[in-house]
Amino acid sequence: MDAFGTWAEIARFNSWWQVLTCYGLYMIPISIILKGKPFLEQYAYGLIAMGLLEFGGYYFETSYAYPDNLVEETFGIRNFALAMALFFAVYFPLGNWVVGKIHGFIVPERNPSA
Repeated sequence: MDAFGTWAEIARFNSWWQVLTCYGLYMIPISIILKGKPFLEQYAYGLIAMGLLEFGGYYFETSYAYPDNLVEETFGIRNFALAMALFFAVYFPLGNWVVGKIHGFIVPERNPSA
């Protein structure tokens, strides 16, 4: 998403290593913690997690939002971080659903009564 955000001139991380820390050390562990909860509950907790991440990224200036980007033009400059958090929060339940489907395909559930 960082590459897409840079290409589309929406937003980007200021350092390459932030991709690893954001996804690998922040989002994946949160996703694992949320695994098994209902979709909307995962989204709600994900929204809190992404809200803190987005707020921190722009507050500490470790993320850069391109001026007059598509999100700002659509939702307004004051709603940029909120729009980003609302969008990225869906990664938690969607990611867990995709991983569950892939796991079910690779390791089919055994039916003991068959």
